[in-house]
Amino acid sequence: MSEVVLLEVGERIATITLNRPEARNALSSEVLGLLPERMQEADRRDDVDVIVLTGADPAFCAGLDLKELGSTAGNLRGGNASRVFQGITKPVIGAVNGVAVTGGFELALNCDFLVASDRARFGDTHTRVGVMPGWGLTVLLPQAIGVRRAREMSFTGNFLTADEAFHWGLVNHVVEHDELLAFTRRLAADIISNDQAGVRQIRATYAAVAATTVAEGWEIESRDGRAWQQRGFDPAEVARRRAAIVERGRSQT
Repeated sequence: MSEVVLLEVGERIATITLNRPEARNALSSEVLGLLPERMQEADRRDDVDVIVLTGADPAFCAGLDLKELGSTAGNLRGGNASRVFQGITKPVIGAVNGVAVTGGFELALNCDFLVASDRARFGDTHTRVGVMPGWGLTVLLPQAIGVRRAREMSFTGNFLTADEAFHWGLVNHVVEHDELLAFTRRLAADIISNDQAGVRQIRATYAAVAATTVAEGWEIESRDGRAWQQRGFDPAEVARRRAAIVERGRSQT
């Protein structure tokens, strides 16, 4: 079997690829265990200055694996996507090649900035599934697009196209699908051409400034998410809804 998270390094760029294309790169316990390891490895390597996070076509990431969520829920109770970015010092560019949904959307939001394929779609479907965000969505999404638009996305579960995401300020660029990685690598090369100590310091400063205004929001989301799991999360209900969730998602992508 192929590894579910790939790491490739070349020209001082680490490309990390979610590699469960048959499951639209859904976040299983295995993925959530390996992804932080690959990120940390890339961050430690002396031959890497920029990290690119992407998915194996046709999706970027469809969020938590609903099959596992509806059975053992190990990827909800045991997995923690916030660890993916914990301690990372190098710039992370998200190359969004397809749908980025719920937990996959949160992965994208945690990147420093995003480049989208024209096939990309973005959706917050937490309310469809019946789970609470826990990886920063209620903090990072309003930062990116404003609180009113964020509320609309979260309340309705409706998807944004790549062009809509660009006009709303969610992504920095939209490019033809076949050009996505090449375009992203050119941006990475621009970063690499600069003083790396300076790049990492200004990245840390951005993070510190943001943290002064959103730390309480992260704690509130974490608190509410824990409380929801304890009183309101039912794996059997997720399993019952799964077919409808998948069909509705397909109709909007």
